[in-house]
Amino acid sequence: MNYFTTSLMKSLFTNDNNLPAFEQAVSELFRSELEKSLNEILAYELTAFLDYEPYQRTDSQNSRNGFYERKLDTKYGPLTLRIPRDRLGEFFTSLIPKYRRRDFSTEATILDLFEEGMSNSEICTIIRKLCGHHYSKQTISNITDKTLECIDSFKNRTLNKEYPVIYLDGTSMALRRDTVSREMVHIALGITLEGTKEILGYKIAPNESSEIWKELLEDLRSRGVERVSLFCTDGLSGMENVISESFPASNIQRCLVHIQRNLCAKTRVSDRKEVANDFKEVYRSKTKEDASSAFDQFIEKWKHKYPSMVKSLSNNENLFTFYDYPECIRQTIYSTNLIEGNNKQLKRSFKKKEQFPTEQSEEKYLVIQFNRYNEKNMNHIHRGFGQTIREDWFKD
Repeated sequence: MNYFTTSLMKSLFTNDNNLPAFEQAVSELFRSELEKSLNEILAYELTAFLDYEPYQRTDSQNSRNGFYERKLDTKYGPLTLRIPRDRLGEFFTSLIPKYRRRDFSTEATILDLFEEGMSNSEICTIIRKLCGHHYSKQTISNITDKTLECIDSFKNRTLNKEYPVIYLDGTSMALRRDTVSREMVHIALGITLEGTKEILGYKIAPNESSEIWKELLEDLRSRGVERVSLFCTDGLSGMENVISESFPASNIQRCLVHIQRNLCAKTRVSDRKEVANDFKEVYRSKTKEDASSAFDQFIEKWKHKYPSMVKSLSNNENLFTFYDYPECIRQTIYSTNLIEGNNKQLKRSFKKKEQFPTEQSEEKYLVIQFNRYNEKNMNHIHRGFGQTIREDWFKD
């Protein structure tokens, strides 16, 4: 029985029927043995560097020069390392990177918790309970600043030349600029020719506007996007003009679910269910001709009772563009539900944070979530898109 096993057995007998005390004793044993082993490795490193054993006579001009202590936080607890020095200051250990004060697993845990949407104060509490380290909120922020490199790489990466569909939608999040206010995150989500989903880009602004959407579309063009078959978007004023200016050859589909909600908002509560069901019959028709006929019937039925509601429909264009594409993907492209599902997930995680102290902190959170989304869907073909080919989207 070796020393380590003997120590475990002593801890077990000493803390009979006291599991928490035994676990604490085992953790301390691991910590002390790890500390001892690392210090022995550091001493051996210096010996190998100087090429002579301690107290051995040598003609070398360099020699040992004591040590200095450095604290290293690990998942087993804090370690006190004795970093050896040489007389000429030429020795540097390869075991512990310079200036490192915590192990990689602790930092990885902090980044994982940040990815899950936890606030800095919550991460401080969890790390203290898990690892026994007390980190300030600023230290946590400094660690998560490593994601800033991800922001630049995400915003500057090259995109595909062609996308069958790009969805445009925004979601609001609370951001502090002297005072706290909800600001709009403009998001573009594309589906590739292979049928996979990908967050392409984003813009943060105090309010949703066509000018910000134009900036986002021009950013997509600058990163390689040349052709988009279809844009699916809600009814923001001026949106169609912005898309036509940036991608004049693209088709546009207005989100029919948004239109349905707007119609119901213009009717009495007692009529809303019937209005919604009648409008569903319009965009669930088999063909474009059947949809146009059902649309005329809808107008005729409700024009006398709700003339303002019917008038709002007459100003809507691009209602039935989705019928120009294969039937297998129509259910996906007649609304912005696909991107709205992603935005709901963003907000669900965001609830843990309540607000972002800076725009940079918001970007750190967003890019981590976007990268996770893209990695998750990298090899997943969205429903129906595996049955389409390039000629279904682009007529060269």
